[in-house]
Amino acid sequence: MLSSTRKRSVLGAQTITAALVLAGLTVGTPQAASAATTDADDVWQQRASATYDAMQDHLYTGAAGHGLYRENTDTTVGNPYSYLWEYREATQAALDLQGIADVGPAYRNAAAARVAGFEHYFADPTGHRPGYESYLPAPLGTGGDVYYDDNAVVGLSFVSEYRATEDPAYLDRARAAFDVAVRSWNTDTTLACPGGSDWIDRADNTTRGANVTGLTAQLAAHLYEQTDDASYLTWSTRLVDWNNRCLRQSLGLYENSLSDDGTVDHTLWTYNSGAMIGTATILYRATGDAKYLRQASSAARASLRYWKADDRLQQQPAVFNAFYFKDLLLLDSVQHDPAYRAAAEAWATTTWRDNRDADTGLFHFQPSGGGDPDWDRPAATLDQAAVIQVFAVLGWPTDRLDDVA
Repeated sequence: MLSSTRKRSVLGAQTITAALVLAGLTVGTPQAASAATTDADDVWQQRASATYDAMQDHLYTGAAGHGLYRENTDTTVGNPYSYLWEYREATQAALDLQGIADVGPAYRNAAAARVAGFEHYFADPTGHRPGYESYLPAPLGTGGDVYYDDNAVVGLSFVSEYRATEDPAYLDRARAAFDVAVRSWNTDTTLACPGGSDWIDRADNTTRGANVTGLTAQLAAHLYEQTDDASYLTWSTRLVDWNNRCLRQSLGLYENSLSDDGTVDHTLWTYNSGAMIGTATILYRATGDAKYLRQASSAARASLRYWKADDRLQQQPAVFNAFYFKDLLLLDSVQHDPAYRAAAEAWATTTWRDNRDADTGLFHFQPSGGGDPDWDRPAATLDQAAVIQVFAVLGWPTDRLDDVA
């Protein structure tokens, strides 16, 4: 997940409302948060469900295939099952569908089954450290490396299921995933800008990424909010600080990665903006400290100005936009700004109009995972899952947006 080339709250509602009023005055935001509940958007509910049905029809392997997914619709080449990244995003799509009012319960069993399926990717081999591997270990596959960003987002899915069910077993699994992801912290003080999160659990790793650092920070923030364990707050702020010191290009924008030799990959991705916005939002909820709300709001507004210009949002991989839009909507749940939803809806509307094959119900993008449709490119699980997530959360009632994870 380093680039497109690789493959309830602790605070009570009254406390949050009071803090928001104070923070809103401090920050000067466009509109104070509203406690009113609005009806969910039926159009986005329907589009999310239709796209999920298409993904299941064309890419899900069913019980005979262990409840997994294929990477794309081309079954003549490649592995019989998808990588962990695709599986995680398909799982998150089911989790987001169960957040839709009225129809959500219909997806409850599917979401639970997909979450249970993460264990197909988990390995604890003798002589190696445990973790969720990039590809299925034996007996279903040949295994793969432990990518720390994958493990961080698996942890976020466990948080989603915990918030939906309040089953403490999911919180325990989120904590275990964090224990894997936080191993990524680099302790070599001789490196340029010491610290940060390694991309992969391998001795020859030379890359520390904004994505894994930010996503691990976001998971830690959730865990602090849910457990009140101060060690998670320490980790979340440490990780955020490193991204801000070492990879922030400008407000709300983060360069992709830093190599051990000091070389910076200057590529900007929407999900790196999103992870930092989401983390600050959760830290605000968990601590009541208005500085985090100021950080989230200023980063959201600045990044949105950049990403909306020159058709940049449409050129980003759909899966990265899914992270970004959901983090904006999470922020919107505590401090309303109509620009956040407007941006997500504009992207979703264009994508539905331009990138969807009406015959199959599947979405096609460029090899990058974004841009204009490439109708000759096999439809990818990663892309279907991404648009489902955006459509589904746009269909949530506004009083549920604080459950975005």
